[in-house]
Amino acid sequence: MNKQLRRAVIAGNWKMNCNTRETAALLEDLKPLVANAGCQVVVGVPFTDLSTALEHTAGSNIHVGAQNCHWAQSGAFTGEISAGMLTELGVEYVILGHSERRQYFGETDATVNQRLRAALDGGLKVILCVGELLQQREQGITGEIVAQQVKVALQGVSAQEMQKIIIAYEPVWAIGTGRTATADQANEVCGLIRSVVASLYDAHLAQGLTIQYGGSMNAKNCRELLSKEHVDGGLIGGASLKAADFATIVQAATEG
Repeated sequence: MNKQLRRAVIAGNWKMNCNTRETAALLEDLKPLVANAGCQVVVGVPFTDLSTALEHTAGSNIHVGAQNCHWAQSGAFTGEISAGMLTELGVEYVILGHSERRQYFGETDATVNQRLRAALDGGLKVILCVGELLQQREQGITGEIVAQQVKVALQGVSAQEMQKIIIAYEPVWAIGTGRTATADQANEVCGLIRSVVASLYDAHLAQGLTIQYGGSMNAKNCRELLSKEHVDGGLIGGASLKAADFATIVQAATEG
């Protein structure tokens, strides 16, 4: 991390976990552990837990995010949620383009761009996920795949709007598998993302962009990952469901 140039952000992606009671308990456990964090702390909770999360984080330094939003403001999209519905609740962030959305629900680079555009227009800040499959890494095309995902997702996004975007590098082969990219691998791809953003906008903007690493970051490996120049935080899966583990990662980012 380079905190002189950019903000460190640790975000939890709870995925499809925690009912409202469990959400309240987890957040009450977490609040005192991260109260003095020297980085921004975000929790991305299921839609059904958003109101509870907002209630239990009110007045704290924990920011609340959703895990997806639709590209339309309203309409015949059964089961979907619009950006406006989220901002009306008081939600600040939304996670978009996660590999599980791409793998299980047909998300494409184009639909990620549509959702990102709607999120920005609706007043949300975005954590944009990009990352390659194991086969693509083995084929040596990680750079091309990640660059394409970034370029397509950011189509139509102004330099000013980039202030509301965080990019999370999540190698698909390291999500929920227990496998983790080495610190050097994570740093290399996060640096590549920064160079792609520089080519789309300018070097100054790219140097100020927060780029997270996701993909089995946990309490044991977080310090090494966060010590790298281009890794500005983490998008945390399983470890975000344990207050003590998540707080350890936040502490590592605070000290880094």
